[in-house]
Amino acid sequence: MPPVSSVRAENTENAPSADAPVPDDQLMLAYVGGDRTAFDALYARHESGLYRFVRRLMGVRLSSEVDEVFQETWERIVKARASFSPERASWRTWAFTLAHNLAMDRLRLSGREVSFYAHDEDGDGLEAGVLFSRGVLRADAAQHPSTEDIAFWRAAGRRLLACLDELPDEQRAAFLLQQEEGFTIEAMSLSLDVGFETVRSRLRYGLQKLRVCMERYLSALGRAT
Repeated sequence: MPPVSSVRAENTENAPSADAPVPDDQLMLAYVGGDRTAFDALYARHESGLYRFVRRLMGVRLSSEVDEVFQETWERIVKARASFSPERASWRTWAFTLAHNLAMDRLRLSGREVSFYAHDEDGDGLEAGVLFSRGVLRADAAQHPSTEDIAFWRAAGRRLLACLDELPDEQRAAFLLQQEEGFTIEAMSLSLDVGFETVRSRLRYGLQKLRVCMERYLSALGRAT
């Protein structure tokens, strides 16, 4: 499914102006109505976010199955397109729910046993280091990092990825949806199909475990402030 960068709106009823992005929900409804370019636009817009979510949720032990689950997510989006209803959930919430459920099914089937060891993504922990620096663990990234800062954040990112892999699957899913994808508690409750307080508990306990796991880096940041 090759991604495209824009949607041809001329065939879409009530299309917005050419310089305004078409909302996800409208794109999905257009696709349900037969507009293939609308699907291509959704894929281009959300390919990287969905892939990152699946990859980090499944962890290192199931990294070889990430591509398969990612592809299966988009196949499920296509097959279930008639069931999409923006009144029930936004397209993004709906799509991430499908990705979450497919990944969790694979984790359960695998009998995944969590093993703690440092790992990295694409040979570079800086991507995860950015996540660590967002204030999630009460840390601030430098605006213009030095070579030493970059080395610190790369190492911290690797550690964070390892700590995430150590979390129970449900807590890791909640953390990723909130901190990386910006989901509200309400949206996560809908995506994860659990109660509001359950989501809050998963986030609270997950963050507590991450802080313990990241203690050495937090201590270093504390000494630096």
